[in-house]
Amino acid sequence: MTPPSTALITNDAVVLGLLAVVLGFVFWSASREDGFWKKFYGVVPALLLCYLIPSVFNSIGLIDGAASGLYPMARDYLLPSALVLLCVALDFGAIVRLGPKAVVMFLAGTFGVMLGAVVAFTAMGFIHPEAVAGDTWRGMTTVAGSWIGGGANQAAMKEVFGVEATLFGQFVAVDVLIASVWLAVLLFLVPRAPAFDRWTGADVSAIDDLKGRIEAYQVQHARVPTLTDLVLILAVGLGATGLAHLLTDPLVAWIAGLPPEWNLQNYSLTARFFWITVLATTIGLLLSFTRARTLEGAGASRVGSVMLYVLVATIGMQMDLGALLDRPWLFLMGLVWISVHGLVLLVVAKLVRAPLFFLAVGSQANIGGAASAPVVASAFHPALAPVGVLLSVLGYALGTYCAYATGILLQSMAGA
Repeated sequence: MTPPSTALITNDAVVLGLLAVVLGFVFWSASREDGFWKKFYGVVPALLLCYLIPSVFNSIGLIDGAASGLYPMARDYLLPSALVLLCVALDFGAIVRLGPKAVVMFLAGTFGVMLGAVVAFTAMGFIHPEAVAGDTWRGMTTVAGSWIGGGANQAAMKEVFGVEATLFGQFVAVDVLIASVWLAVLLFLVPRAPAFDRWTGADVSAIDDLKGRIEAYQVQHARVPTLTDLVLILAVGLGATGLAHLLTDPLVAWIAGLPPEWNLQNYSLTARFFWITVLATTIGLLLSFTRARTLEGAGASRVGSVMLYVLVATIGMQMDLGALLDRPWLFLMGLVWISVHGLVLLVVAKLVRAPLFFLAVGSQANIGGAASAPVVASAFHPALAPVGVLLSVLGYALGTYCAYATGILLQSMAGA
């Protein structure tokens, strides 16, 4: 039985109001054109604050992100709706013209997670041997599953390697906190993309072309939205989300009933969230070829962005900085692990001259999956959010296989 929350505010209606006020304050202060706030936001991205302030509230006990139903709501309803609305004005041909570097950086991120597990296990064996004693390697396999694919891959590793419940819970905490810190790092880097791209010598013409096409379309069709426009935007976003949910349950049930020897579970094809995001993105892409695209002139992508910012705030409220005190050595292991992942991405980005956008989205498509990769992508430009989703789908497919290979390697290193 789940113990009652000890947070000061436990009413989700109050928590949602608090998050809305936080978002309102951040956007109001970020819009100041001079003075302290102008200088402040020249250093700290507004999106990062939308994420960090709720995490502080959670860490000091003002709210309880784990006990709240707001994140599941935002993940299941607002994220798919945002994906639909961000895809409506998409130029699909321009997405294709982004080229193969996005996939290269994603695969580099996957390799970085696998190599990072080995390096972190080895390093902690010297720094604090007790941290890697016993069945620690088993718990690490679940993080590998989560950081390459997602929750379904993480659960698969728990069953495959027989991870005990308490150990699993400890590594879930490592997963959530380290992934949250990494998301904050990526969001901090976003405004510094031009300097990074100069360092790598990246050609960002395809990305700029995509952004330019979307902005030109917005200018051409821009209008003051009427009440009808706004209702239609919600109808498209929420209606498509409802359709995605409607199709998901029978689809998952059908796949689960297929012959076991097909091993479709290894591709996470029985994970509901996987299909909800894939179907929502697909519907949005199809709508971009219809008259629904004209809703962009009334602000469809802006409404989608608002939904994403609410999602960002609810993701932030999952982070508990105080969890560092429970098993600090495990968190140090996680920091070493994610640092190797980041280093591999930096080296590959320099070698292939990839822009920061591909590094950040390729990384987050691994570490955060479909729930947060679009957030990082849209931080560069709302039109780029679908790129994060498409790469996340690849992560779901690779997650179980690559995490299993990592687990076998860790098992041999542990002598188990």
